[in-house]
Amino acid sequence: MSERPTETAHRAALEGYRWDGVEVRRYKDEPAALYKDVTRQVLFSDPRLKGELRYFEVAPGGHSTLEKHEHMHAVLVLRGGGKCLIGGEVRALKLNDLVTVPPWTWHQFRAGKDEPLGFLCLVNAERDRPQLPSQSELSELKSDPAVRDFLDGK
Repeated sequence: MSERPTETAHRAALEGYRWDGVEVRRYKDEPAALYKDVTRQVLFSDPRLKGELRYFEVAPGGHSTLEKHEHMHAVLVLRGGGKCLIGGEVRALKLNDLVTVPPWTWHQFRAGKDEPLGFLCLVNAERDRPQLPSQSELSELKSDPAVRDFLDGK
């Protein structure tokens, strides 16, 4: 469910990729959604725009959940670097890179070992729940050596 609409016209940037009046939250509450060292901040959510702008930060060596869902989203790297998996393709990420995740596409974001990966994520305010891979889907993804190395954190 989306955050409460806000009339705030300005959110001051604070030190350390934080914003005035924005709570830093755990990435997810579902224990089955395997991830490591990720936080999220909802910077903007308003049903009139039907979109939500969020900032995620993945600590060094951390990663988001491997998932897919019906909604698409766009990701803009604001801090650090790392790698992402989009479908069956692994890509290096650097500052200011833009990644579009199409609907029903497996994806995951990983920070490098020595620096965090911080990114803005634009999504629908109301969106479907992510789906995790089955064992057979995970095996199929890992049949590609580059994807296997990525998912194994190598």
